[in-house]
Amino acid sequence: MVARLANADGDQRPFLKWAGNKYRVLPHIRLRLPPGKRLVEPFAGSGAVFLNTDYDQYLLTDTNPDLILLYNTLKTEGAGFVRYCRRFFQPRYNTPEQYYALRDAFNRARQSRRKAALFVYLNRHGYNGLCRYNKQGGFNVPFGRYRQPRLPEAEMLAFHERAQRADFRVQSFEETLRNARPGDVVYCDPPYVPLSASASFTSYSRDGFDLEQQRHLAELAAETAARGIPVLISNHDTPFTREAYAGATELDSFPVHRSISCNGARRQAARELLALFV
Repeated sequence: MVARLANADGDQRPFLKWAGNKYRVLPHIRLRLPPGKRLVEPFAGSGAVFLNTDYDQYLLTDTNPDLILLYNTLKTEGAGFVRYCRRFFQPRYNTPEQYYALRDAFNRARQSRRKAALFVYLNRHGYNGLCRYNKQGGFNVPFGRYRQPRLPEAEMLAFHERAQRADFRVQSFEETLRNARPGDVVYCDPPYVPLSASASFTSYSRDGFDLEQQRHLAELAAETAARGIPVLISNHDTPFTREAYAGATELDSFPVHRSISCNGARRQAARELLALFV
């Protein structure tokens, strides 16, 4: 079967499953992103915005070294790395025993091609496509029990092609924003402010992302805009984010269908907030 790369509007699908993936809300984001020479994303995530905008250059950073290792490996190796990943997408690896053995191997591995390939395997075989670590830094998402996980080969090759215009770095959002330069446009997609105590995805990196960091991001966005570099931030529309982004030039809200559960009946309706600082 040929992989379906794009929707009816021609948008490129990311190859990773990712909590808060912006693929479904791309039209809203593109409408509000200012023009510029380089798009800077301090929260790399699945790369949905990177894949579906047309800037001359891109800088994607994240504090998750496993994610950046994967992106740099795919950027450099392309089809050869995709072929290497195929070995982990065989029926014999789609069992709880093999999953937990490979998860342990991933957690023991140093930065390497094998570790990058195992990240793809865990993303596709783990529960609900989550990326989550314990306090010791170990990936701890349980087995997902999917019938036949698919290696997203075509999507990975499309990412490889676009990645030739991008730099991927392990870097904090503070450093990324402070190093932004005139001509840049910054798009921030931090972990969502939770709608409830049980709906937080802040453990996608080893350090989490609390409300104080959310406030600090808003402050840095205002400082960056004051240097002539526009910043657009996505988040849940909540009283907290309304207060934190009170200094934004524009606030736009719209409804979204948030996929926070593998059980469709439990997926919540929510509102997305876009805060533009210029």
